[in-house]
Amino acid sequence: MYQIVLFDLDGTLTDSGLGITNAVAYALEKFGIHEEDHSKLNVFVGPPLKDSFARYYGLSSEECERGITYYREYYQDKGLLENEVYPGIPGLLKYLKETGRKVILATSKPEFFTSQIMEHFHLDQYFDLITGASMDEKRVEKADVIRYALEKAGITDVTNTVMVGDREYDILGAKENGLDSIGVLYGYGSREELEAAGAGQIAETVEELWKILRQNSVTKGNFT
Repeated sequence: MYQIVLFDLDGTLTDSGLGITNAVAYALEKFGIHEEDHSKLNVFVGPPLKDSFARYYGLSSEECERGITYYREYYQDKGLLENEVYPGIPGLLKYLKETGRKVILATSKPEFFTSQIMEHFHLDQYFDLITGASMDEKRVEKADVIRYALEKAGITDVTNTVMVGDREYDILGAKENGLDSIGVLYGYGSREELEAAGAGQIAETVEELWKILRQNSVTKGNFT
């Protein structure tokens, strides 16, 4: 049984797509780029903003930095709470705490925003530790955030530790740190993406995630 569970935030605990895509659209407008269909911007949910601005819109490094500044202008005022907790998540977190698990948040969202979101939705009460990216973008890659979380929690033996997330970055970051992983399909990643990244198991719903975490053991490669 996994005794330590690390969670991603966006697309795993909360459906934050509206706030993120609105903030990205706001930032792109500053560069004269108008996206009528905001669903195209769902690719920004999960990975570091700088990577996505460069990958999907060809922005230079300097432009990416400006894009992040513009994004935060909107996000801190409006986008932060254009967000909602997935049904069943509070119950799952409560169950994990009541059964003595250590629960840790490891997100590529800046800790400054993360703490506000967790407090607003009253999810912070279920976590032993909340960690995220640094505002200066020096700690933003998922593997770095997970490593930081483990170090801050004083965890050196990851035998009974698992990372739960909805994108390949969560799975690859877990793998780089020697953790097992569970991919979830109710967020923003696809089964193909998660399987290609090497997710240990895949849960289609919060209910399936609950079942996996209640198991005495999880067999790697056995997709649910």
